Amino acid sequence: MPLSPEKVAELRGKATEVRKHILTSVAKAGAGHVGGPLSATDILVTLYFGVLNVDPKRPNWEDRDRFILSKGHSAIALYSVLAVRGYLPIEELATFDAIDSRLQGHPDMTKLPGLDMSTGSLGQGLSPAIGIGLGARMLGKTFHTWCMLGDGEIQEGQIWEAAFVAARYKVDNVTAILDYNNLQQYGFPPVPGTNHKMRTPMEDPAAKFRVFGWNTIEIDGHDYAQIADACEIALATKGRPTIIVANTVKGKGVSFMEGDPGWHAKVPSATELQAALAELAAVEARG
Repeated sequence: MPLSPEKVAELRGKATEVRKHILTSVAKAGAGHVGGPLSATDILVTLYFGVLNVDPKRPNWEDRDRFILSKGHSAIALYSVLAVRGYLPIEELATFDAIDSRLQGHPDMTKLPGLDMSTGSLGQGLSPAIGIGLGARMLGKTFHTWCMLGDGEIQEGQIWEAAFVAARYKVDNVTAILDYNNLQQYGFPPVPGTNHKMRTPMEDPAAKFRVFGWNTIEIDGHDYAQIADACEIALATKGRPTIIVANTVKGKGVSFMEGDPGWHAKVPSATELQAALAELAAVEARG
């Protein structure tokens, strides 16, 4: 069903709140990533506040939907969404990346309830998602498993081995979502005074997954209605796995961070943080 204007407004408000938490947490920690977390925010918010069958009060509920953040370096986005959803106190976000915190630089499922996989080594999240999907089928479970990929990490060979296996065994209870912001930390860096730009991490990923036998959907990853519709289609697709290629903007929500690979893992200064939060406050005020 189409999202109501009220639901879209709710998701937009949650996303703005999450973006504020991402920036303030990274600034306080003096380390972390902002570009990728900001590009993934709208997708994560739509999942946790509109799609996933989960219960924060029962994080280990056996029949819950599963979510794996394969691009584990964007953990602060997931932590912030989990906090807003009620899995952990908002105040705990201030401990991000501290040595004794549950909120490490990459997700650790042994530390924090609500995490379904420890991730961080890029390219290794899709395989366990498929394993969970196969296990659910064997046990007669009906929950769905979702896995967010980064466009840089799909250069890893393990992703394509997993893609082959998922299609071969018709793992239709798994959906991958690609945060396709077209930038990664390394590539061809911009050269001052030239037209050289960062190389796109993976050209036309939808076509590549399609060849492997996946159902593919391409959307605007910042359009809540498109995200929700794509998830509904994925849930209804039988006989093969689905990947949603979500076209996003790295650093989305903060004008001076958008589309700039330099913000992949840069910590905002006090002045930059103040400016970014002011932009987000203006968005919030407009509703």
